Amino acid sequence: MRKITTLFNLSEGEDNREKTLESIKKNISFKGANLWILACAIIIASVGLNVNSTAVIIGAMLISPLMGPIVGAGFALGIYDFGLLKRSLKNLLIATVVSLTVSTLYFFLSPFKDVQSELLARTAPNIYDILIAFFGGLVGVIAVTRVEKGNPIPGVAIATALMPPLCTAGYGIATGQWSFFLGAFYLYCINCVFIGLATFLIIKYLNYPAVKQVNEKQQRQVKYIISFLIAIMIIPSSYLAYTLYREQQFKKNADLFIENKFTSNGYTVIYKKTEYSSRRKQLELAFLSKRFDKAELKELQREFVKNKYLQGGRLVIRQDSTDRLSALKGDILNQIRSSENEVDGKDAKIMKLEKELADMRFDNVQILKETKALFPSVTSIGVYKNNIAIQKDSIIPITAVVYETSVKLDKKDKERFRQWLKERLSVNNMTLYNKDDD
Repeated sequence: MRKITTLFNLSEGEDNREKTLESIKKNISFKGANLWILACAIIIASVGLNVNSTAVIIGAMLISPLMGPIVGAGFALGIYDFGLLKRSLKNLLIATVVSLTVSTLYFFLSPFKDVQSELLARTAPNIYDILIAFFGGLVGVIAVTRVEKGNPIPGVAIATALMPPLCTAGYGIATGQWSFFLGAFYLYCINCVFIGLATFLIIKYLNYPAVKQVNEKQQRQVKYIISFLIAIMIIPSSYLAYTLYREQQFKKNADLFIENKFTSNGYTVIYKKTEYSSRRKQLELAFLSKRFDKAELKELQREFVKNKYLQGGRLVIRQDSTDRLSALKGDILNQIRSSENEVDGKDAKIMKLEKELADMRFDNVQILKETKALFPSVTSIGVYKNNIAIQKDSIIPITAVVYETSVKLDKKDKERFRQWLKERLSVNNMTLYNKDDD
């Protein structure tokens, strides 16, 4: 037992405690050089998030001085130095306000406001972020109390990631996307609370002396405050972690459903979109050639929700208008064939009708497949020929194209899309309509 105790003994290699405390106090203040470094680090992190560059974001985290007041607050609680705690929290508030102001200003002025993956990654914190912050904080404070600081400090700065959530919160303010602000700021609070908590626990474990004697009532108050902060961080993040788990299970089981019901039967899936939110759980598919009637679609939906992870979800299979055109053709042909007054001209009318229907028909599934290869943001498309427009008493045939996109096409891409469609459909007069423009 003595060997095991020695193996995990944190007192070995510990720095002078007065020296450690002075170092902590020195890194708390945000004025002069520290404030300039913070503002520059915020701009660098904002640029990294804006251009989706992980390397730039890591660089900003390495130069950020934000850890100082957080570790100072945890240290102050551990030694019951309420003056140091007040000073630490005051400087943390200053740093937070400055960071939010600088990042908001940057994103407000930046012409590029598209949501990148690095931004999205900071908007939905969960229980795993708590674990990262807590154990990262443990490593950080252990390193701070050592004679040889070693390599952990830069790694802690990267792992706990205080800068990116603040910049993402600034992005949310600048663009009016308050869900981004709330999610990112919650992640920032998680990091602050659990880095501080880790510091408090290590200081208590190392048995740092209190700066003054405190009675049991004050000690209980400190414990109540810490317990309250832990609860308000853990409860929402646990729910978010459970939601993330359910989303991953939904997507995983949706893929298994596709494999078992379609791919293994030789049906080629050319379009797949999975949505999972509190309001909608949906799997949307389109196939290269396979078509389903109403009875088959109903049976597929019934089998889809049999899976416990897919319950409450909806299966949507997109099919173009070929079936409806065929049905229309059959109805009209039957009417012509049954008309006794037009017996002599029925063959000519049938041929004319067949030609008109052929002119109207486009393989929308194939066109969507080709379109997505060139314009990936296009999610659906419908082509309708033989529409008319009247200009100066003249009737002009026009082909109408209706489409939807996940990300709106800019003016240049929309014009390229228009020119490509004209060539693909071999038409001169065409109108292009985006459903999202309603």
